[in-house]
Amino acid sequence: MPHPLGTRPGKVIAVHLNYRGRAAERGRIPDQPSYFLKPATSLAGTGDPLVRPRGCELMGFEGEIALVIGERAYQVPPQRAWEHVAWVTAANDAGVYDLRYADRGSNLRSKGSDGFTPIGPRLLDARTTEPDALRLRTWVNGELVQDDTSETLLFDFARLIADLSRTITLEPGDVILTGTPSGASVVEPGDVVEIEVTGGAQSTGKLTNTVVEADSALAGYGAMPRALAEDKAAAFGAAVAPTLTAQRRAALTEISVATLASQLRKRGFNGFFVDGVRPTRPELKMVGTARTLRYLPLREDLFARYGGGMNAQKRAIESVLPGEVLVMDARREADAGTLGDILALRALKRGAAGIVTDGGLRDSTAVSGLDLPVYSSSVHVAVLGRKHVPWDTDVPIACGNTLVQPGDVLVGDADGVLVLPPHLLDELITDAQEQELQEAFITEQVAAGASVAGLYPLGPDWQPAYRTWIDLRIDHRIDQRIDNRMESQA
Repeated sequence: MPHPLGTRPGKVIAVHLNYRGRAAERGRIPDQPSYFLKPATSLAGTGDPLVRPRGCELMGFEGEIALVIGERAYQVPPQRAWEHVAWVTAANDAGVYDLRYADRGSNLRSKGSDGFTPIGPRLLDARTTEPDALRLRTWVNGELVQDDTSETLLFDFARLIADLSRTITLEPGDVILTGTPSGASVVEPGDVVEIEVTGGAQSTGKLTNTVVEADSALAGYGAMPRALAEDKAAAFGAAVAPTLTAQRRAALTEISVATLASQLRKRGFNGFFVDGVRPTRPELKMVGTARTLRYLPLREDLFARYGGGMNAQKRAIESVLPGEVLVMDARREADAGTLGDILALRALKRGAAGIVTDGGLRDSTAVSGLDLPVYSSSVHVAVLGRKHVPWDTDVPIACGNTLVQPGDVLVGDADGVLVLPPHLLDELITDAQEQELQEAFITEQVAAGASVAGLYPLGPDWQPAYRTWIDLRIDHRIDQRIDNRMESQA
């Protein structure tokens, strides 16, 4: 069939991480853009199949905005970079994570197979588009899974072109894939992926490709499909090295916010408690990593652009991952709602570990009925347009007078919400567990009539009794495990 660009370009250059949401999923924010090459033979058009090699299970899609170079660019400064772009179109930076290990870094076999870069179907004239006002959307089987704009790029288009052209000549027809937002994941044979880029009234139309299974197996004289645990996590959008392992999450679930706060104070950290928020479900413990959403003060002339449609609030809900806490900066404005029951339900369905807002909560009775920890500063029926414009996501924010960065760990219980620095998790957990053991011992002694003098905090005179108490607890747990094993065998 005809080539989607009419002629095959010399090179296809792809950016690794370039959207705030995707960087948050990956658990890292790059200081500078980084790239990899895809063969020109990977280009395809709308309607072409996405062929998953036999033996592969992790076929990934990534909706992207593609730039097509129209004028030779070498050592071009950022302020002149857009002049060298001829067209803008939609692209799918597809790949199979099962072969990622074989060419890690270059991505040659995992992302360079024939047909793994569909683009089109229409080219938008770069001269009539606003580079910072392009919208990218991706659907899988008709369900919207990616929705973001070029405003949330870490590195804008001009920066990419200028950076690349410092040492590489960009030729007419070359394609630059500018990164994918959050929401990219895995598709199966039979799934239909659609991607559209719009700018104002212009649209590329939907780039449509169906995933199919290859007719034959890969020949055995090369690397064969193999998916490591980190590749599986990356394929489904999770960070490769998550801060909250299952072990850490389980430990934090058993430790109170008050204990963790005292451990932070011992280290000289006093500004980590989120002021003024209360839970809808005090009995539910919340542990998760932060995704952030920022509201700015209402400006009526900007609300139509930022407040309507798939705004930052809805994008944040649709990009939250299992085990994450969505944290909202509403500037402590208590007399306007920032969340209602429908969006809270959607966050729950996506696997969110909780929601925290220092603004108001709407539909409080319905939200309180959800099996989801939600913390807010007030209840208020007003919608966003009273006080707020939902502005951006996955940026450092202030929530309840506390700085929260994407990837921070949040713990909440009936007392409130605490932010934990990720690099301190292990030592905080170890010391907090010891503190809670000591306090359990102290509580028993006070209940038996002991004075707190020399006991609270635990003094040297009480240390021998405490060690004996610990040994008895250990022996009791061993006996319980033996009894449970015998019962199961019987």
